[in-house]
Amino acid sequence: MTGKIDFKKADKPYYSGKVGRWDQIVVPRLQFLSITGQGDPGGPVYGRALKALYPLAYGIKFARKALGADFVVPPQESLWWADDPGSFVRSERDKWRWTAMIRMPDAVTDDDLQNARDKAEAKLAKKGEDVFALQEVTLTSLEEGTCLQTLHVGPYADEAPVLAELHDVVMPEAGLTFGGHHHEIYLGDPRRVPPEKLRTILRQPVTAV
Repeated sequence: MTGKIDFKKADKPYYSGKVGRWDQIVVPRLQFLSITGQGDPGGPVYGRALKALYPLAYGIKFARKALGADFVVPPQESLWWADDPGSFVRSERDKWRWTAMIRMPDAVTDDDLQNARDKAEAKLAKKGEDVFALQEVTLTSLEEGTCLQTLHVGPYADEAPVLAELHDVVMPEAGLTFGGHHHEIYLGDPRRVPPEKLRTILRQPVTAV
């Protein structure tokens, strides 16, 4: 049996950063389970998306484990964007668009996803729970390339000043502009970690002006 893949250890630069410092990294093409929507991350639509992602991620994990190709289900991530990037600084959450994601090994296929979906639907249907969101989850790839990345410690609502500095100071001074959607990786579980101790990777793909 091969060793268990742990992305946080194998690809440490993608899951680490320093508070108060934006580092430049290059992120290659990676594969994710993903589901897209719009609205407040504290609202029911986003919550419904997460409830669809996790059963599929763990279903794929257990299937791969049986084949000797186990992996640690990594932290949940999300891409965020809006017609006006200033919506994030102003916390206009109803205007936020998002793609919630969980990274998958490169070897995972659409067939693996469908098998996990079939099992998850059967299990949830017996409990009388919503299974429709499971159909919205897809297997996608994302290549972000050059990015600026930092670590934010504290409540999600306190990210606005950090992003304002990135948008108004760091990027202009470096001759950079937006090269993709704002990306967050949630290293802490808000159900178990106090808000002031939450750790979130903030990433912004960039390109030269």
